[in-house]
Amino acid sequence: MRLAVHESGSGTKTAILIHGIMSDSRAWHRVTAELEQHGFRVIAVDLAGHGRSPRALRYSPSAWADDVVETLGPLLDGPPDVVMGHSLGGLVASLVADRMAPRAAIYIDPAFSFPRGIRGLAFKLFFAIAPRPKRAALVRMNPKWNPVDVDIELATLRDWDRRTILGFADTRPLVPPMRLVAPSLVVLAEKSLLITERVASQLRRQGMTVATVAGTGHTVFRDDHSGFMETITGWLRNHTGAEPAKALSPA
Repeated sequence: MRLAVHESGSGTKTAILIHGIMSDSRAWHRVTAELEQHGFRVIAVDLAGHGRSPRALRYSPSAWADDVVETLGPLLDGPPDVVMGHSLGGLVASLVADRMAPRAAIYIDPAFSFPRGIRGLAFKLFFAIAPRPKRAALVRMNPKWNPVDVDIELATLRDWDRRTILGFADTRPLVPPMRLVAPSLVVLAEKSLLITERVASQLRRQGMTVATVAGTGHTVFRDDHSGFMETITGWLRNHTGAEPAKALSPA
């Protein structure tokens, strides 16, 4: 399936961004702007069932990854410099990285595991309900988000196909990458929804760098955007040669 993409920037390096479930490429607006300042051409996709992309008859992590590879192949002259994904997008990004061999990979609070016991049941109940909260409730749930991110979240929820939750009916594919295909950074929320300390230790043993951004929830780059960007840009500079950020022109 060919996906909708949002492409911006004219840098010599390429970053692929993959959003989480219930979201779409608009969620990356501030991340995209700063990556452009660091010399990246940014390609952000809308996964099937999200944003402007078509709906699918069936959803699964492997199918989402197939769509990303099919869509981006014609847009790339070679391997991307970085593949980055959040939550579901982190899992999809790991499958994409295995096939596209980027120079680096970044996984943000990724779906590399599924909670056990009561937490797991609560997760399944949440997805079964698939809420679309009103603005006031969304602000209460996410007090650190800026107003633009709240507006974007409301818009992406309106465009989201609830049936995508069926892609998580089988939680067995929610596992870390089987092999390390590129230097990899895992950025965790302080209270990660998906990655326990046991799983984080496993990721470190596999050779991944694991960093936590203090005071953040699951959508790390919205709760502390500057802290998130500081975490990834220094690491990227070491692994892709990303340029220092240019000064932004006054608005």
